Amino acid sequence: MTAQVITISSGKGGVGKTTTVANIAVALAADGAKVVCVDGDIGLRNLDVVMGLENRIVYDIVDVIEGRCKLRQAMIRDKHFPELYLIPAAQTRDKNSVSPSDMTRLCNELRPEADFVLIDSPAGIERGFRNAIAPADRVLVVTNPEVSAVRDADRVVGILEAEEKRSTALIINRLNPILVKQHDMLSAEDVLDLLGIQLIGIVPEDEGVLVGSNRGVPVAQDAKSRAGQAFRNIAKRIRGDEVPFLDLEKQSGLWDRIQKMAGKK
Repeated sequence: MTAQVITISSGKGGVGKTTTVANIAVALAADGAKVVCVDGDIGLRNLDVVMGLENRIVYDIVDVIEGRCKLRQAMIRDKHFPELYLIPAAQTRDKNSVSPSDMTRLCNELRPEADFVLIDSPAGIERGFRNAIAPADRVLVVTNPEVSAVRDADRVVGILEAEEKRSTALIINRLNPILVKQHDMLSAEDVLDLLGIQLIGIVPEDEGVLVGSNRGVPVAQDAKSRAGQAFRNIAKRIRGDEVPFLDLEKQSGLWDRIQKMAGKK
């Protein structure tokens, strides 16, 4: 077992990055993979809340790095999936408590223990972001279909290219087909044209995502949720499966073009 380390990043805050991490992790674990989530947002942890594990924290990532506990002691087992774990961020420290080499060393120690290591990167392009991408085999960039979020995502993509992180893919989150038709939101095609990287998933706007996050039950566990299905499809694509994109916009061949741009047709 040698884990693939995947960092989930974004330029702009509030685009649903942490929720995306939790849902992809749940979807991978539900499909039989052993997954370790690492919250890289030192000082502003939230992944524990979204996964419903906030009351189980004893040790955190800084405790591991500074030698106050062993790696296994900081790994919190999920309540629903026995092969899903979380290493939480420290809440009372800052991002300078961890270096890129620390994160790389931690992930190298995790590689023999899991199939996937998912790192929740802080928003932006500062120290926490550098820490999170250092060990990554692959980086998934999350953006909303709005101009400011796409602009910030483009900045992240440029840095990843400069760092020679070649295996970069895009997740478009909270797409609302009605707003797209009204020209009040960028279409998936617009975002792809602007960013020019591989598309791995489109997640529709769904209030169930927020409800699930507040309850600590990621929506990927909900078989009836369209957003949940989108996250499950992303997990399958991460594993190398060929999965068509959900048809969110039934109009004049647009979705056929999206499929072609994403290399799925």
